[in-house]
Amino acid sequence: MTTAPQRRGAGPPPNAGTLHDAALNHLARYATTEIGLRRVLERRVERWARLARAEAGDVGDVTGQAAEARRIVHEVVARLAAAGAVNDATFAESRARTLIRAGRSRRAAAANLAAKGVDAELARSVLTEDTTSELAAALMLARRRRIGPFRPGAPPDQAGQLRELAVLARAGFPQSTARQALAVATDEAEALVNQLRR
Repeated sequence: MTTAPQRRGAGPPPNAGTLHDAALNHLARYATTEIGLRRVLERRVERWARLARAEAGDVGDVTGQAAEARRIVHEVVARLAAAGAVNDATFAESRARTLIRAGRSRRAAAANLAAKGVDAELARSVLTEDTTSELAAALMLARRRRIGPFRPGAPPDQAGQLRELAVLARAGFPQSTARQALAVATDEAEALVNQLRR
């Protein structure tokens, strides 16, 4: 006979020590930005507040404790950023390099960085205007989708060419880059892809 799992109570409100430990645990597992870490800790505070409101009769007291915990979240994140445990520039450089190597366009990489909380100016500085790497990223996508120089068999008709062009356009590549990627010879495409992987 199985018993239903016991639901844990809300417990005491999050304090500087518990939030700092939670932040370190998160940073040990995931790379993140200051804003990303703040979101994680604020969600933790919101979970506690939701459980505490369900248990307690005095909602005003829980609201005050949750507000204090949110204030502490900002202090904990600022302290970790000052210590270098959270560094938006390092995160942005690493993430941008990974996205480009995975076949993402500069436009798509910039959107991903913005969603992670990277400042637009910082994103622009790490996503350089390098046409060779943009072409190589388009070729990475072409290789994965088996289009352009990586297409098996005969060249497609005009409708097929438009479909291949649309694949790259939806991924955020400019039309000139997409057309160039689809026209590159297979040997040159392989060389550019291998160069991007280094």
